[in-house]
Amino acid sequence: MIFTFVWAGWEGIAHDSRVLKEVASNPTSGFPFPPPDKYYLCDAAYTNTRGFLTPYRNTRYWLADFRRRRPISKEERFNHAHAQLRNVIERAYGVLKARFPILKQMAPYPFPVQRDVVIACFAVHNFIRKYNIQDELFMGFEEMNMVTHNVQGGGSESIEWGLEGTEYMTTLRNQIANQLFSTASN
Repeated sequence: MIFTFVWAGWEGIAHDSRVLKEVASNPTSGFPFPPPDKYYLCDAAYTNTRGFLTPYRNTRYWLADFRRRRPISKEERFNHAHAQLRNVIERAYGVLKARFPILKQMAPYPFPVQRDVVIACFAVHNFIRKYNIQDELFMGFEEMNMVTHNVQGGGSESIEWGLEGTEYMTTLRNQIANQLFSTASN
């Protein structure tokens, strides 16, 4: 539940995928691209391309959808696993926003101050988590069997937005889905 990268400084509202494209194309951003054999979990609003794994579209995804009926197809099984993992990301944001209510409704400070407040909130959040400070918010938002790994970048310094990157990640997603489905069938 540690944030590996923060890009604060967009005024107004911008779509997440637009921000990612801007950050990824900015050589001075310091964005930690995943190593070639790793990827970030993304929601369906992003492009399924090398280094960024999205769920299957037009297939059940939300955890609540699986409470009524178990996953049936390989795509549903993949989406269920993806949603469980992405839930860690949502819980990290839950802790962050519970700890720092200012992030929900930013005070009318000048824009550079607002940006610095956001960065400071993320930094304090990560400090508490990294140094295992006993914290009720983290304990309330995490599962007992959750493990935090140290994630670092190291991959190529660009995102393949074209067909080759999309085909690569689609093939990988299908391989993972097939493996999940065959494991569940046994």
